[in-house]
Amino acid sequence: MFEQSLSTVDGITRPFWDRVQDAAEKTAGSVLFDVRVDGDQQFQRIAAIGYGAGVTVAIVMGRDGHLVSATLDGCDDLITEIAAWCSLSMVEQSSISYSGAAARLLAKLRKSGTLD
Repeated sequence: MFEQSLSTVDGITRPFWDRVQDAAEKTAGSVLFDVRVDGDQQFQRIAAIGYGAGVTVAIVMGRDGHLVSATLDGCDDLITEIAAWCSLSMVEQSSISYSGAAARLLAKLRKSGTLD
């Protein structure tokens, strides 16, 4: 169900947010964040879906639109930091950056071999 929500249907690619939201709804999760990844050569967006018992899944969209999903282990501090930024007002968001946390999260996923 999760992978089906993220896939392209009949050759039509839905917006990233729609695909993430659909996956969360169909698998009883909640979207923790959905942010752009600036300055990365390979990826343009990252989102996280949270489930009970501390399970979190990242969904990363490549520059080519391809999606990769992976369970996030040992990244609670980064997930919390990015999710907290998303809950701020736009005025507050403009004075605080999440980009360092997003870059560190991608680095952890790369190091784990998930994004190969």
